[in-house]
Amino acid sequence: MPGSSESRSDALWARARAVMPGGNSRTTVFTSPRPTYAASASGFSVTDVDGQTRLDFVNNYTSLIHGHSHPRITEAVVRQLALGTALSFPTETEVRLAEVLVRRVESIEHLRFTNSGTEAVMMAVQAARAFTGRPRIARFEGCYHGAYVDHADEDLLLPFNDAEAVEREIGSHASELAAVIVDPLPHRPGFVDPAPGFLQLLREVTRSLGVLLISDEIISFRVDHGGAQRRFYPGYAADLTTLGKIIGGGFPVGAFGGRADVMAVFDPTRRAGPKVAHGGTFNANPVTMVAGYEAMAMLPPSEFDRLAALGQRARDGLADVLENRGISWQVAGKASLFKLHPHPRSVVDYRTSLPTPSEQAAMDRFCQAIFAEGMILTPELAGCMSTPMSEAEVDALIAAADRAFKAIGLA
Repeated sequence: MPGSSESRSDALWARARAVMPGGNSRTTVFTSPRPTYAASASGFSVTDVDGQTRLDFVNNYTSLIHGHSHPRITEAVVRQLALGTALSFPTETEVRLAEVLVRRVESIEHLRFTNSGTEAVMMAVQAARAFTGRPRIARFEGCYHGAYVDHADEDLLLPFNDAEAVEREIGSHASELAAVIVDPLPHRPGFVDPAPGFLQLLREVTRSLGVLLISDEIISFRVDHGGAQRRFYPGYAADLTTLGKIIGGGFPVGAFGGRADVMAVFDPTRRAGPKVAHGGTFNANPVTMVAGYEAMAMLPPSEFDRLAALGQRARDGLADVLENRGISWQVAGKASLFKLHPHPRSVVDYRTSLPTPSEQAAMDRFCQAIFAEGMILTPELAGCMSTPMSEAEVDALIAAADRAFKAIGLA
């Protein structure tokens, strides 16, 4: 975000450009003309290096469901630091967190840990290929599943919410398809709602053709105590599920799991050894495991319900602002997630979610204006709730959005 020429962020930006390409190690946190550098964070707020504090509705791209520096997580991590941070042995910490996750997701029988969502997807794909003996993966156009899948040219692209086309395409390519991967609440297009019965049909088609179904819940796991498969889409049970974000308590994490027979491709106790080798120096490191365990322990069903109520308050309040100001935008999202779309068109897939150049320009102006009002959203104008938040923070967001729309003169 823009700042004065004397700001510390400007100075850090200059230093960063001297040692990193474009001064950046993470594309998603780059903002034009230069990023704002954070100094500290606590609860629902972030303070930058120039001393300004803002309410954080990004929460490290939905991963910090308990906000920043939660005391219970911090205390558990400090205790573990004295016991060891990374060992060439398994520890009880990974067993405890795996037990929690297997209990929560009915379709997961066995599970393995990684250090990122991208790695989790990569290994789920390898599991599907090894189990089926088939090479190709089908995914939905415009949906993001990490760098590994996003750059796979051999993928079969499917149109989201088009049941007839999906059934036809999967049927035509079933003999070469190892799996179909789907985000049940696609985040890149802006939390697109699946059409009624669409995910159930996808499950039926893949099962009937012997194609595995991978549910990517790296973000959408936060919609319910048992993830997206349980609350919103009954009858939609995946063969493999990828997890990340909130399960690490603020530390690098990923996980994938599913049917025991599919996950057995990684089993080192097999006579011939595992079909797929899966190592990783920091996989299931005890610091992440204890942080994740505490994070999950503080998320009973009632807390998901409370966060969902806050999310609904935000969506309703933002929609009221749009209506009162006569602005032809719309608000999307589920549970604790929300997103502003800069147009009134029906959003059913990636293509219908895309803004025009003028709509994108309006989004950029609004993003800068609401940042100036002390609120942090993603450049795509998405956000989420964290457990330290209350109705007061949500109402502050709504009021700030109203002022931001007025500041940019949008109607």
